[in-house]
Amino acid sequence: MNQTENDTGKGVGTGELVCVRKRFDELTTKELYALLRLRIAVFVVEQNCPYQDLDDRDQAAIHVWLQDGEEIVAVLRVMDRGVESAEVSIGRVISNRRHQGVGSLLLREGIRAAVECFGADRIYLEAQTAARPFYECQGFRALPGEFEMDGIPHVRMVCDCQECGSL
Repeated sequence: MNQTENDTGKGVGTGELVCVRKRFDELTTKELYALLRLRIAVFVVEQNCPYQDLDDRDQAAIHVWLQDGEEIVAVLRVMDRGVESAEVSIGRVISNRRHQGVGSLLLREGIRAAVECFGADRIYLEAQTAARPFYECQGFRALPGEFEMDGIPHVRMVCDCQECGSL
């Protein structure tokens, strides 16, 4: 499941970006380092929010990322039912190329992975409240109530796969 493939077996790219999809045990140490480095750079350093990013869920996840040459520019993880929630879930969504459509492309690829790998018909995620409009544009809807995680307001969101990500 190394690289997302189209009908011809070639890697699916958008311009210079290539989408890669791997399970934890398929990751090279270089890839794992790059994925964690991007997550920590944004979620811990940029947001000034010390928290335990390594939560023992990465091992059960499918990691999806967009790569430009050797640089990983956006990443998320997809987890099967029962790992984080009763639904297939997406988490740790981040792009270092904001307002360029990269996050939307990444999320669509994550939704595709959820459907293809875990048979998802509905996807759950916990979004930072500030990112709620981004996810709503992709077809997610907020569940009632807001909660705080690591000092940052969050909202629970779900999407029926037929409606989200323009699949």
